[in-house]
This record gives sequence, C-alpha cells and structure tokens, in this order.
Amino acid sequence: MPLPPLNIYRHDRRTRALITLAGEIDLGTVPLMRTTLERCLRDGVRTIDVDLTPVTFCDCSGLNAFIEMFVHTTVAGGTLCLHHPPPMLARMIELAGAGFLLQGPSAVPGPVSRPAAPFATAPVPLAVAGFETSRRLVPAVPAVSGGVL
Repeated sequence: MPLPPLNIYRHDRRTRALITLAGEIDLGTVPLMRTTLERCLRDGVRTIDVDLTPVTFCDCSGLNAFIEMFVHTTVAGGTLCLHHPPPMLARMIELAGAGFLLQGPSAVPGPVSRPAAPFATAPVPLAVAGFETSRRLVPAVPAVSGGVL
C-alpha cells in the first residue's frame, strides 16, 4: 500500500503546537494541511511552529495556504512560523516577499532557517486583521490605448 503524499504529525504543549509535515504539499494535499492548522486554532493553540524538514515538494498552493493561515493565526492573537523550509519553498517565500513566515521563536531543535537580508528588512504590516493598509498597484507595462500587448 503506497504512503499518502503528505503525512502530518502534531505535538501539543499547552497553547503551543509543533506540526511536522512530511511529503508533498500541493493542490491535493493543501486541504488536509489547512484543516490541521485550523484545528489547532479551534483547540486553543496560539503558537504554531511548522517543521518542514521532511517536505520533498511544495507548490504555490502550499505557500498560499501558509500565508492564509498566518493571517488567521494573527487575527486569533497567535503566531505561525515555518522552520527548515526546503530550498524551493524558501525561494518562493523570498520571491513572494513572505519572509514574515520564517520569523518567530524556534520550537524545533537545531538552527532555524533564517532568511538573509531581504527578509529581515521586510516589515510585517500591523493592520493585518482588517487589511486597513492599502497599496496602489502600478502596472508593470504602461497601458497602450487601442491595442493589446
């Protein structure tokens, strides 16, 4: 019998949980991961550390789920922090400007994968709960009237 593409292990200690993900995080496995993280919040856990050491693959749907859960956890008054992301996920986090996912205290033994300067200088907006901070999007290419690029 083949192993499931994603195994999830949860270890609680009062209001803190260590979630270890092993395998592949993709569109098919994100609902299971999201359910586990949401269940932590429902159970009163407010500090969630996610160990990604055994993750072999993570696509953009996984990154999106981590960002959504970061917002949900922050709104609930807690913290969510990713530890030891594989190189491909660390690169996606860097490109997305989501270094805030890697900040926070370490619950995982050993050195925490901390981002270099680009993450350290990117502040996390404090008004996450209501999305009060507005930013004007500027098109990368100027609009051309009467035609399609």
